[in-house]
Amino acid sequence: MGALAGLDISAETTPIDSGEEDRKFWLQVLAKVADPVLNAASQRRLKELMPVEAPHGNVSDRSQFTYLEALGRLLTGIAPWLESGSSIGTEGTLRSQYVDLARKSIDAGTDPASPDFMNFNKGSQPIVDAAFLALAIVRAPTELWHKLDSRIQKNTVAALESSRQIQPGYNNWLLFSAMVEAALSLMGSWWDPMRIDYAVRTMNTWYKGDGLYGDGPPFHWDYYNSFVIQPMLLNILDTIAKSSTAWESFRPAMTVRAQRYAAIQERLIGPDATFPPTGRSLAYRFGAFHLLAEVALRRALPEPIAPSQVRSALTAVMRRMLDAPGVFDEKGWLRVGFYGHQPSIAEPYISTGSSYLCSAALLPLGLPATDPFWSGPSRPWTSRMVWSGEQVGLDHALADHSGVVPGGDMTI
Repeated sequence: MGALAGLDISAETTPIDSGEEDRKFWLQVLAKVADPVLNAASQRRLKELMPVEAPHGNVSDRSQFTYLEALGRLLTGIAPWLESGSSIGTEGTLRSQYVDLARKSIDAGTDPASPDFMNFNKGSQPIVDAAFLALAIVRAPTELWHKLDSRIQKNTVAALESSRQIQPGYNNWLLFSAMVEAALSLMGSWWDPMRIDYAVRTMNTWYKGDGLYGDGPPFHWDYYNSFVIQPMLLNILDTIAKSSTAWESFRPAMTVRAQRYAAIQERLIGPDATFPPTGRSLAYRFGAFHLLAEVALRRALPEPIAPSQVRSALTAVMRRMLDAPGVFDEKGWLRVGFYGHQPSIAEPYISTGSSYLCSAALLPLGLPATDPFWSGPSRPWTSRMVWSGEQVGLDHALADHSGVVPGGDMTI
């Protein structure tokens, strides 16, 4: 694990390697990003060892939240691999080690007696990262829930339940409350259907067309459809379906919208593996492709996008961004920035822990090495084909998929 994290992950910005080489690189990225957080948290030393970079001079404020940010956001991206990665060979050994570290880290963060006990209910920010931790658990229910001992399960439920004290904003934050409730339903605890219903129905009213939702009533041209909105909608609907059919009528339209936005995201990746630095929260780096990675993990990429071209595109983006100087500090912790260390791009809510949402791009590691995402021939992504003069198909807006059965089946 330590050896992997120490490897040089820089490379040319837009190589197209084999699936085997790409998967090896992705695992190196996972190790490089995850090791400082999980090694420290598993030893109950995260608060002691993790630096807190807060570019707006608000270290004291962000220190209340940054540790749960780091843990919840990191686990949300690597959870599918923890759940479904290889169980044999070098990768299997590595995965077993990380699963152990992840469970110990959850224990450390939810145990009131731990020096790393995390803030789940003071201020407003904790509802965000309680939700990312909840999303990690529903993405890895066997490894990150059922295999926890009863004491850790009890503490985790209590921590998530305590976040109900926080009233979410009238925007994408509604999904954070709903995500927590969905996870609690998975855990066999009492869950609040009103928080699910209000979030899903309200987000549906904010649909703007062509695969995009507003973040609240207005539209924001940023990556929040990918950072939060569409991945959480999909996972809330999936998870709550195991307890209730009340929201099944929303699933078809919301799935098609997600597929359309994934297609848009694939086209946003330029031939040189750059993408537009537009909108809020650019410090999440390649976490901007959370939704594209989610749709790839679901094996639901729309035609004519081949899974292996998404692999090639995301690999190139990660190589390009990680090749920038200053992404990590001298001890391996992520620093704030988009391309390298760029504290000037940070909003006041950004700190060290925030940056770990970059792990969301790693979701397809949860697919086996034999899946076409990894085994398919490497190929250029759409913009690279276009700017090389190759023939590509037309891009069409999504036909109206706003029609969801009013009311739906409200049997809880």
